[in-house]
Amino acid sequence: MKRYLITGLLIWVPLAITLWVLDLLVSTMDQTLLLLPPEFRTENWIGFHVPGMGVVMTLLIVFLTGAFATNLLGARLVHLWHEILHRIPVVNSIYSSVKQISDTLFSPSGQAFRKALLVQWPGPGMWTIAFLTGVPGGDVRNHLKGDYVSVYVPTTPNPTGGYFVMVPREAVIELDMTVDEALKYIISMGVVAPNGNGRRSGSARPAATQPRAVNQ
Repeated sequence: MKRYLITGLLIWVPLAITLWVLDLLVSTMDQTLLLLPPEFRTENWIGFHVPGMGVVMTLLIVFLTGAFATNLLGARLVHLWHEILHRIPVVNSIYSSVKQISDTLFSPSGQAFRKALLVQWPGPGMWTIAFLTGVPGGDVRNHLKGDYVSVYVPTTPNPTGGYFVMVPREAVIELDMTVDEALKYIISMGVVAPNGNGRRSGSARPAATQPRAVNQ
């Protein structure tokens, strides 16, 4: 009976959370209809509210904004808008931080997490999954002796919190798994193991005995 209950929870809990998140997103995006004058809302056209129209409107606004920002005039206006926000004391710090994060995550020219790695953390003999984010730059690189890489060590079950560390390139092991597989492994606290040719679950040592070269 306990096994049946756990199996049922494993089926329904992810589904319920997924539906809750989708409902929250749709409800939030539907609120964009309130930006329209009352005479332009669907209630005045057909007599009742149409769920999801706010989603369509939000996506349309995002698409048109992106299309406008790609031309010369739009790019200049966006640059002017950024300059205005950077001159506002409190808004400047918040906006700059959020923009840097969004540029990193959504930039089409690169990837936020490039490769899944295995690193010793938080001390020797203890291994965890990390993500390659780049190489140290600026004055930081001048103070590091040797070849270093920048990695992000996420926490579990919430990978949005974690630690940014710089470690020697030869001290990390490149894993034969995608970033998505590594994230699932972290979020599940090791329960959902990725498919591969590594050692079986429960092994105390990583499959690779020698660090594999990590390339950008």
